[in-house]
Amino acid sequence: MLKTLPAHERPREKLLARGSQALADAELLALLLRTGARGMGVLELARQVLEQCQGFAGLLGASPARLAAMKGLKGLGPAKRAELLAVMEIARRAIAQPLAEAPVFESPARVKEFAALQLGGLAREVFGVLFLDNRHRLIAFEHLFSGTLNQTSVHPREVVRRAMELNAAAVVLAHNHPSGLAEPSRADEFVTQAIKSALQLVDTRVLDHLVVGQGQVVSFAERGLL
Repeated sequence: MLKTLPAHERPREKLLARGSQALADAELLALLLRTGARGMGVLELARQVLEQCQGFAGLLGASPARLAAMKGLKGLGPAKRAELLAVMEIARRAIAQPLAEAPVFESPARVKEFAALQLGGLAREVFGVLFLDNRHRLIAFEHLFSGTLNQTSVHPREVVRRAMELNAAAVVLAHNHPSGLAEPSRADEFVTQAIKSALQLVDTRVLDHLVVGQGQVVSFAERGLL
């Protein structure tokens, strides 16, 4: 229980005295959760949430259904899940806002952070697209496909259709590897070239393809694979 800790070791007091960087991951999450459950303090609840999600990256990518299905966490009720989901969405929007206001190539690290927030920690493979205007600012990010990434599950025509509907001048492709390894596969390269060729027909550029793994995002453009 937090009340049994010395005042200077309690997460809230520690944060106010020493800054948020002084807090461990579980302590930060405990501040959001505020209370634990019967027989489980809030710090232990926070540790178990992070363990089941494999860290903040997994928590940020967790769906409402995944949070609800966590084993042995009766303290993570609807109110707490709603608060966590709201904080996750705030983080995504905070990252997206600068990308909508300035060309994405001015902050490639921010684009990687955005992709990691959107796709990191997901239990299944998801393929998304950042649609950009003629000044390469973010118009929208959309999940278009899910499942094993190959030429049968990803349809270039669907990417072309959405690019035309959004009047996008360029795109950044992004998908995750649930295995945690961000190394691009041959299937990734094939799909990238297929989409690039299809979009060239409507004068839309593929600026990059980001592969999101556990704690790493690999850029096709930086690898010279475009």
